[in-house]
Amino acid sequence: MKQLSNRHILLGISGGIAAYKSAELVRRLKDHGADVRVVMTAAAMEFITPLTLQALSGNPVHTTLLDPEAEAGMGHIELARWADLILVAPASADLMARLANGRGDDLLTTLCLATPAPVALAPAMNQGMWRDPATQANIEILRERGIALFGPAAGEQACGDVGPGRMLEAEQLAELAAGLFQSRALDGVKLCITAGPTREAIDPVRYISNHSSGKMGYALAEAAADAGAQVTLISGPTQLPCPERVTRIDVISAQQMYDASLEKMGNCDIFIACAAVADYRPANVEEQKIKKHNDAMRIELVRNPDIVSAVASHPKRPFTVGFAAETQDVVSYARDKLQRKKLDLIVANDVSDSRIGFNTDDNRVTVIGADTEQHIEQMSKRQLARQLIALIAQQHREPAD
Repeated sequence: MKQLSNRHILLGISGGIAAYKSAELVRRLKDHGADVRVVMTAAAMEFITPLTLQALSGNPVHTTLLDPEAEAGMGHIELARWADLILVAPASADLMARLANGRGDDLLTTLCLATPAPVALAPAMNQGMWRDPATQANIEILRERGIALFGPAAGEQACGDVGPGRMLEAEQLAELAAGLFQSRALDGVKLCITAGPTREAIDPVRYISNHSSGKMGYALAEAAADAGAQVTLISGPTQLPCPERVTRIDVISAQQMYDASLEKMGNCDIFIACAAVADYRPANVEEQKIKKHNDAMRIELVRNPDIVSAVASHPKRPFTVGFAAETQDVVSYARDKLQRKKLDLIVANDVSDSRIGFNTDDNRVTVIGADTEQHIEQMSKRQLARQLIALIAQQHREPAD
């Protein structure tokens, strides 16, 4: 069920004894990588508390259509747009009747009307209610409108009756939800990206750094998340917002980035070293601001740890992609780095060209592997990121094919 990785699932819960299964459903969806938000009807809260669903989902539970707090933050329209899928489980006969008649008289039905995402219902009701002609007529209307129905199952019911109307089990519903999505290139893959510059302190107010904006690494993180990967972005200091569906770890120095990167080993399938890491740092960091006593100042520098080499040589080595920002002989230097550091791929670009590279919105690169060399002409970093992620995904899959 890798198709659920990074998906936004809005779980609607209507009134019925089967609401107790919704707690397990939240856990199953999250286990498969989905981000779950819960909306409850007033009747649902008679069977299970919002606090339970909030604790399991890790997100606030939405219950009221005109909640001033919700409107100030994520209002019902924003919530409708957020969802990749609205799954109502359990879906009572009453909720299905209201949906069939186009009513939006509470938050959940309003979301179902407002969302551009697919809607799926997991019916749960007494077998007599399920068989009733009115319910069956509503089912046909909902199906004609493209709403998916998951179940119901047949069996013994809480009231003692036996027949159709039982809500499907949580794992079955998770599987059916996953089946509504197409597979993506990196579904379920755990991917780590370093991005941005590092800052190496001289004293409390000064540091050594570079011109990296982090734009390329952040674009790669966004593209990887869109491709289904579970993305961790290890970022040096930037002014960029974290992409949606990405977990960001903020660091400052090369040593901090090194430590954060190695902590991910064993829990990372692909590692992309896109950060512009300082090669050197001051040997000593002064505790107080250095005063201007002389016309010249000498700073002794020592080598920083090589992050991408450490990752590529790690016992739990992921598929490792490096970047080479060069000012001359770009391809030859990059190929040497690929071999010397034992990388799977390296992405080389010419940062001497002011139209591309550092602090620009465009880039032009050459992707080099042991048996490949592919030139990608100048384009926006967001467009380039999508091409690079597609290429990395293809190369990552090939050894297993």
